[in-house]
Amino acid sequence: MLPESRSVDGIFPVPKLRIDSEDIVRFSEEFQGFHSQFADCFSREEPRANFARYMAGQMSQLERKSVEPMALNLENGAVRSMQHFISNVAWDESRLISRYHGMVSEDMGDDQGVLIFDESGFVKKGGDSAGVARQYCGTIGKVENCQVGVFASYASRHGYCLLDQRLFIPEKWFGDDYEHRRRKCAVPTDLTFRTKPQLAVEMLDQIVQEQTIPFRYITADTVYGVSPEFLDAAESVPGAIYMVSVPRDTLCFVQRPLMTEKTYRYGGTQRKKRVLEQGASKPVAFEKLAAGTNDYFWYRRKVSEGTKGPITYEFMKKQIVIARDGKPDRRVWLIVRRPINGDPSPYAYFISNAPRSTRLKTFVWLSGIRWAIEQCFEEAKTDLGMDHYEVRKFPAWRHHMITTMLAHFFLWHMRIRLGEKSTSHYGVAA
Repeated sequence: MLPESRSVDGIFPVPKLRIDSEDIVRFSEEFQGFHSQFADCFSREEPRANFARYMAGQMSQLERKSVEPMALNLENGAVRSMQHFISNVAWDESRLISRYHGMVSEDMGDDQGVLIFDESGFVKKGGDSAGVARQYCGTIGKVENCQVGVFASYASRHGYCLLDQRLFIPEKWFGDDYEHRRRKCAVPTDLTFRTKPQLAVEMLDQIVQEQTIPFRYITADTVYGVSPEFLDAAESVPGAIYMVSVPRDTLCFVQRPLMTEKTYRYGGTQRKKRVLEQGASKPVAFEKLAAGTNDYFWYRRKVSEGTKGPITYEFMKKQIVIARDGKPDRRVWLIVRRPINGDPSPYAYFISNAPRSTRLKTFVWLSGIRWAIEQCFEEAKTDLGMDHYEVRKFPAWRHHMITTMLAHFFLWHMRIRLGEKSTSHYGVAA
């Protein structure tokens, strides 16, 4: 189980969902009302009914929540009908997601909300599932045959949920030798290779254009923190502040160096390029900069309550200029988190475009807010069968993830509607 929500001294504490094993029985009438709001996202009554059955199966007490055991356990459930529904039936996904975002805004919307981008892996056997390949799987912490999804989530003082998802399809899947597999897995013919940061940017752009989900902060893991494309997209959102993880070997300038133009010839043509002035300081790695920072500049802060007591780190912040291709790029805050008392945990590094006046406590809070998406993954996999699926087609993967997102949100909605904020359902850091 993950530590309780952080933090004692941040913008707000994030409450924690307590999933009751009897929730689907207890909330059966409300469950029908919830599903009625998506009726026009399907063309016929049969898929509408299967939509409700599938999600009810995910919230059941079944040990295995793939299609067959769910269908056999549900009233009027039919295995083939439900398999056809999840894999082959057309859903109006755009309308469904748009309506869902409106519900999230109604229940959890907050002007200080946080968008969080991260990925989750799903170990799979064989090579016939859409996008499956030997790739790094964060769930088990190593390279394995798996599928990887890129997810957008939301956290506020009212709760947390998954907002959207994209299946990452490795570049080799778009080669001629994979054409048969693409057809077999119903990968859209107009789909092209996109990196994980590009998938995250696609979701961010959609959320911004939709103007439904209020937020102020954007956080993401290292994969996205090193992407200029992702940083550009985050910086283009008016008033948004991002704080993203970056590797320890990222290079920076402590002060922006002076540049000069250098003339050179290439292919018989005279050209110019900007280079560092002679004698200018070379860029230094974050790791080296942190190691050389005097203890005076480090502040000890508690970030959360763990199962064995308070979790405390030391933090320092410093404005620097990111080096890109050996040249100065964007000016950002560098925030470093280091362990104390002999803790062998590695240093963690973040960058942020926050205003110069931003207090350290805001960075401390943001450094732990990714807890919310990790909790989404844990709850969805442990209680809702997020990783139990046995589908192979591209649309089926997306459909399964959509129902998982909605099932998780429905449980939050019921807690919020009933005002159940006691410690029996919520855990908030002191």
